Amino acid sequence: MSGTLFIIFGFSIIFIMTLLGALCVYFLKKPSNFVNMVTIGFASSIMLSASIWSLLLPSIEYAEQEYNNIFILPVAIGFLLGGIFMVLLDKLTGHFSNLKNKNKAFKLFTAVTVHNIPEGLSVGFAFGSAYALTGDYFGAFLIALGIALQNFPEGLAVALPMNKTLQNKHKAFLFGALSGVVEPIFAIVGFFLASKLIFLMPWLLSFSAGAMIYVVVEELLPELHINEKITVGTWAFMFGFVIMMVLDLCL
Repeated sequence: MSGTLFIIFGFSIIFIMTLLGALCVYFLKKPSNFVNMVTIGFASSIMLSASIWSLLLPSIEYAEQEYNNIFILPVAIGFLLGGIFMVLLDKLTGHFSNLKNKNKAFKLFTAVTVHNIPEGLSVGFAFGSAYALTGDYFGAFLIALGIALQNFPEGLAVALPMNKTLQNKHKAFLFGALSGVVEPIFAIVGFFLASKLIFLMPWLLSFSAGAMIYVVVEELLPELHINEKITVGTWAFMFGFVIMMVLDLCL
């Protein structure tokens, strides 16, 4: 396969897998209380696991390369800024009555979308570096494939809560798909700016992690404790975390 085909396929697959994950919402019946708890636990674990393995650890690695002895500062500050961003978003959406009942699902969608921006940049950087320096398109494709595989459950994790909130599978699918649109867009940006934006990666990655963990702690985990089927949601969280950890560390 030529380098051009690797690039096209790599940029496409990261969105296609999100699309397929969101598409699963059409094959699920109206969720029962049991399914709701599983969904909440699974969505929480996906976001938390992705925050740690896909965002914070790479953020630290980039920061060590770019900031030397003060590497922890962009990681820590970016993380807190992500949380602050979600607080401000919460206050902003709270002023609009038509968004009040949709606030939780909207914040989940926003957090996952924000988290997809540095992932798209990472894919673009990998292919941009291969094009300009190493020529290792297969290695860059493996990075894209790893991100694509974890995007499948992320697309579903956005679409299911949206369906619960909006009671509309078409809109839920649309939100799930839209959460992944930013990835190929920013992959293209990263490809052309591969040598110029590396210093921003620690900030972007940790910012995304902070936003996602804020939503998990503030909105999702508390719901696991207001239902008698807490064990179901907790085990869904445990299994989801392990699945995402394996995808992130082994691919």
